[in-house]
Formats: sequence, structure tokens, C-alpha cells
Amino acid sequence: MSQDLIAAKRYAKALFEVAKDAGRIAEVEQELETVVAVFKENPDLSKLIKHPGIDAGVKIGLIKQIFGAGVSESVLNTLQLLIERRREEALEAFVRAYSKIAGESLGQANATVYSPVELSAEELSNIASTFAKMTGKQIRVSTVLDKSLLGGIQVRIGDRLYDGSLSGKLQRLERALNQSQAL
Repeated sequence: MSQDLIAAKRYAKALFEVAKDAGRIAEVEQELETVVAVFKENPDLSKLIKHPGIDAGVKIGLIKQIFGAGVSESVLNTLQLLIERRREEALEAFVRAYSKIAGESLGQANATVYSPVELSAEELSNIASTFAKMTGKQIRVSTVLDKSLLGGIQVRIGDRLYDGSLSGKLQRLERALNQSQAL
């Protein structure tokens, strides 16, 4: 595990504790996702913040100017701390770690659904309710179009992959046939 990932988890746990004490777990998560979205939409800003040759004070001033009114003081302080400690590269890992901790605390899990075609809201709702029953958690679904799948879907929740795709079924059938021939 890289040092940035370890640090990201440590910062995420600390911010989670602050958010939990304030009763703002979900709000802080939303603010962090907004921050990451701004950086993704503005790659030049991201390069600027991550550039090692730019003084931390300049970066912090820029962060306060951009996010000052839009995020809570605890999120702003955490961003400032990441910059002061030269951990700008760990921002996305930090947000993912916070989301994971917050989701576990709130009884939620994120599911990424891979499909070869766009799924309807009803289909996504059915997927969420099916996996909610399986996991015992509220499922937040995001979708990824994967044209390499022949049909069906794959669902990733945390480290687990539920493969209901046609290509996955064909691979399992091939393995079963190979094993039966080996006997």
C-alpha cells in the first residue's frame, strides 16, 4: 500500500470523526465529492494544486477562494492540511476512503454496475433493491457502459464482483467443461 493511500485513509478517518461529532457525515461526503468534481472538470486547476514548485500558501489561498463559501470549515481545514503536508496527490484516494467509511457508518454501499447498454431508472432501482437484500445495506448505484460485455451486467460492491454477464457465464461454462475433461 502506498504512503499516499495510507495517509489518505488516516485523514479520512480523522475528518469522519469530526463530521460524526457534528452530525454532518453525509453533508461532508457531498462537499468532498463536489471538490473532486471541480478538480476533474478543471484539469488545469488540478495540475496547479498538485505542482510541487508552487508555494503551499498560494495553493491554500486559491483553495479558500474557490471553495471557501461552498464547503464547511472542517473540509476546508482538511484540504489545507493536505496541501501543507504535501499530500495533494492523495486527494481522490482521501475522498474515496471517506466515502467508504461514511457509507459503512450509515449502512450504505456503493455499487458500480457495468452493462453493454444504458439501463433505465427502473432497472437500476431493481438492481439496487436486489443487492440491498443481499448485503443488508442501502445501495447507491453508479453505471459504467462496457461495450466488451456481450449481454447481462456485472456489479462491483467494494471488493466483490457479481458477474451476471454473458461473457462471464461463458467463461464459467468453459472452466466447467475443461475440469470435466480433466477427470
